[in-house]
Amino acid sequence: MAIKEFIKTYRNPITIVLAAIGIGIMAYYDYCDTACAYLQGDILGIDLKWIGIAYMAVIIIFATFKQTDFARALLAAGLGVEIFLFSFQLRNNVLCPFCLAFAVTVIAAFIVNYDASPSWLQNPRKMWLYFLGEINFPIFKIKRLPLAVVVLIGYFFVFLTFSGSTLPAYAQDKNAVIPSLGKGSYEVLVLADYFCPPCRRIDTKAEPLLKELLKTGKVKLTFVDVPFSKPAPTFAKYYLYAVNASKSADNIFRIRRVLFDAAQEKRVKNENELLEYLKEKNINLKKMDEKSVFPLLTAVIKEHKVNATPTCVIKYSATDTKKYVGDDKIWEGLIDLKKHLQKSK
Repeated sequence: MAIKEFIKTYRNPITIVLAAIGIGIMAYYDYCDTACAYLQGDILGIDLKWIGIAYMAVIIIFATFKQTDFARALLAAGLGVEIFLFSFQLRNNVLCPFCLAFAVTVIAAFIVNYDASPSWLQNPRKMWLYFLGEINFPIFKIKRLPLAVVVLIGYFFVFLTFSGSTLPAYAQDKNAVIPSLGKGSYEVLVLADYFCPPCRRIDTKAEPLLKELLKTGKVKLTFVDVPFSKPAPTFAKYYLYAVNASKSADNIFRIRRVLFDAAQEKRVKNENELLEYLKEKNINLKKMDEKSVFPLLTAVIKEHKVNATPTCVIKYSATDTKKYVGDDKIWEGLIDLKKHLQKSK
């Protein structure tokens, strides 16, 4: 059996499998494993990840009941959406592997369901509008609707309703200083989000090593809270309050452990819940003008083009800066720094 005939024979099962893969990609993206990406977006206030899951679920329903024209229309609209989202990523110089993988499933499903339009086959030059195929909806009295038109509808729909960002930012205010530990010539920046599982993982694993590096007297360590999740600025504020109460290394590492627990164990989302939890853990707080620090955090995030967490930046010198993304890579980078410091004694 030729490939073309095989695809036509098993078109619906193949479509269902591809749609299920798309759902899996979005579910995995929502959890995040080694790094949490900073490409965010919504349509009419609904997160794109959930829209993607719902979209593929509807595709599965159409394919199950062999409603090929409806599936083709939805997939064509999806092509328009993916064209817009891909151009959005290119404009912002951020390519999300999960988003691209999802786009591939949409394109593959469209190809599986593709049938050339008789109008286009008869006269490709004059009937170019039909090169993507056509659909018929007798129930709506729609005949020979070019799928290229549906692609444009999908594109302009998302163009008018999409709201997205690739780089998180805090509110702006006057300048201040980001709290740090140590005063060495080697600088270590740890950029994380308390709601990011890999961030918590590397924070726990690297704490003894970071303390060891600080004891050398050659390392300056700075923690930068990245506002990926919506509650992150509130967590960052209370981190600064706790550090303002005590700038000791033990206190700073402890408050980070507590904030990670609050975010990922207790699922704390609002300020009142966070305050209660910090009180329960006997975390001392001393208020300060946290908004004066937020612009500096934003500047660090932008300077190092941080689009995923956890990220670690190690500055060996003014001309030698290394950037690591993901918990495994960060661990390797910190081990390399330790070895370098031992050799330079």
